[in-house]
Amino acid sequence: MRNGLFAGLAIWFSCGLAAAETYSIVVSKSTQGDPRWARVVAALVDKHEQCEVVTWREKPSEALAKLRASHPRYTCFVATSAEANRQFVADVHRLTRRFDADPYTDTLWGVLTGYDAANALQIAQHREPLTVNKVASGTEVALDMCSQGVWYDELVKHKKVSKPRDGEVEEEKGPADTTRALAATLTEQAADLFVTSGHATERDWQIGFRYRNGQFRSQAGRMFGVTTKGERFEIRSKNPKVYLPIGNCLMGHIDGPDAMALAWMNDVGVRQMIGYTVLTWYGYGGWGVLDYYIEQPGRYTLAEAFHANHHALIHRLDSYYDNVATADVAPGGRNIPSTEPNRAGKDLGLTAFDSRGLLWDRDTVAFYGDPAWVARLAPKRKAYGQQLKIADDVYTLTITPQLGSESFKPVNTNGSQRGWRPIVELLDHRIGGAKIVEGADLQPVVTDDFILIPNPRVVDPTREYRVRFTASRID
Repeated sequence: MRNGLFAGLAIWFSCGLAAAETYSIVVSKSTQGDPRWARVVAALVDKHEQCEVVTWREKPSEALAKLRASHPRYTCFVATSAEANRQFVADVHRLTRRFDADPYTDTLWGVLTGYDAANALQIAQHREPLTVNKVASGTEVALDMCSQGVWYDELVKHKKVSKPRDGEVEEEKGPADTTRALAATLTEQAADLFVTSGHATERDWQIGFRYRNGQFRSQAGRMFGVTTKGERFEIRSKNPKVYLPIGNCLMGHIDGPDAMALAWMNDVGVRQMIGYTVLTWYGYGGWGVLDYYIEQPGRYTLAEAFHANHHALIHRLDSYYDNVATADVAPGGRNIPSTEPNRAGKDLGLTAFDSRGLLWDRDTVAFYGDPAWVARLAPKRKAYGQQLKIADDVYTLTITPQLGSESFKPVNTNGSQRGWRPIVELLDHRIGGAKIVEGADLQPVVTDDFILIPNPRVVDPTREYRVRFTASRID
């Protein structure tokens, strides 16, 4: 630990990231004042370069002025499990969209918490990047985009689909009760990525959606399996992994020490995860992460995929509805407006129902973990190539269809609000004064730290998909 670490509101240290990749740690004064949690902050400072420590007393928004001034690439909100509740997650979403004037999130953020300070310290200290090779799931995923994996169908009893390492995808008969089989993917088989959907609460995951199956349950930071016969067993796994409960209600809601999210982190080795803090019914904020993370293997880290999907959500609100993207709504509340789409939205087939669903999801999906930790799928061939070239102040983003007429279509449609996501290129530095000089007909959005191109949907073999613009580098 460095002496004088917490002497001021904002202090910079030289640690481990590239010079342009600044890292802010935001923590309450009370948490920072606890020596056990101070070690968590110190571990992050030790791991990252140019670390800024910003404190707040009553609410996280007090950090806004400091964050606007530094505009960090990464922002890690260190919080106790008592602090990291539903409202806290919503406050973080809103705060991180306010660094500048556009409606998009302005930093790659994560909430670093744990069952206790010791668990949070494990997550903060973990450095080794994760290459996701083994994937396990309780719902259908695109195994052809993965090196190896298995999924058990939540809709069809006995359906099991697997893929051996770099082999062919095969369907076979699985058990009627998949509780022990899914637990084994975490323990004996040491999955790198676990994916779930279906019914859930803060205390359990109900494995079968259309048929009776077992459950995973949590208590005091521990995870248990409970079979349909009532057999109860602990699920413990030490290998670092990431978790995507893309369709589960409430899996990201930390409402006390028995919360599922805390058990995943404390007992099952999860280092990063997302999760709804409310009931999920629309699904854009959860299911869409698969479109960027699994179905574009190796292109994004998990933190980047989460934020790319969130940029896509904000883009849909901002482009196809008028004066809705910045509406202030309570997470899970009833004051969410149902707004008719504008002409472009109607052409896309959107309705007032979609505006309500997008706003419901906007501030209610949490990202837990160190946002700068790298967890990335093993690279595989993608539906389209994506290359950014920078020459002085000229930026050229070229998209190359690689599957013919199928290049921009959904890879997998299991779930809700799947496919047709915009193309998102994240910059490793900030820019300003962008001016489009080619490709304006693709309707690109160029912000200070990413480029977004709406999904072209139809492949035109006679054209090049290219956006060129000039911009000045800010940092």
